[in-house]
Amino acid sequence: MKRALAVAAVAILASPLAMMAAGGPLGELGASKGSVSGAYVEARTAEVFTGGCIMNSEAETMGKQAVLAWKVDRGTFNGINVDGLSVVAAISGDRNLGMPEMGGEKPVVHSALFVDQRANAAQQLALVAMANELSKGIVGTIVQVMPAPITFADGGSEIQVATGPGGPVALEVAKHMTHDPTCGAQQWFHPLASIDDATLGLTAQHSFTGSSLGTKWSDPNKRSSFFGTFRY
Repeated sequence: MKRALAVAAVAILASPLAMMAAGGPLGELGASKGSVSGAYVEARTAEVFTGGCIMNSEAETMGKQAVLAWKVDRGTFNGINVDGLSVVAAISGDRNLGMPEMGGEKPVVHSALFVDQRANAAQQLALVAMANELSKGIVGTIVQVMPAPITFADGGSEIQVATGPGGPVALEVAKHMTHDPTCGAQQWFHPLASIDDATLGLTAQHSFTGSSLGTKWSDPNKRSSFFGTFRY
């Protein structure tokens, strides 16, 4: 049944998504956009707050993967109501996703998107377009879109995101992070997506076990995350 839903979702969304990745009609449809707000969290496979000695060793080899998650409080996107719905993107690039901030080339990125299983076809499409827009296109080429029972829970001291029990994405970010000055630690990167009041977090869990990206990862216990709110 889940496989049938996944196939149906891809069939519904594949053509518009291909056009969006190419900057086609779906991007043009976004001209009307709308007004939407909610909560956001991300984590990548590289420290965003660390010392130069560590960054020098990680810059070229780490930070190629990330998970980005949005939970809409209320609003519309492309004229579609998306109140209370969530979308999660697992992304993988050919180089550090933050390379442009260090003067390097923009990475080539592929992504798997998980849309709230409560969303209808139009809402799914709107959520995918919203993720592309708010991530400033970092989702790159979308290779999979799958409905999922997304959990996005803010427990006060931590944020937990999952794409269902035993699902391919699991993320837990502690809101309090110690700013250890070891090795001249500083913030090297900014959030991958548009976000208000961006705050650094401590990533307790960060994993992707899906097969669509040709890579899997588990990268816990790092100062590799941001959280905050978004408004568009």
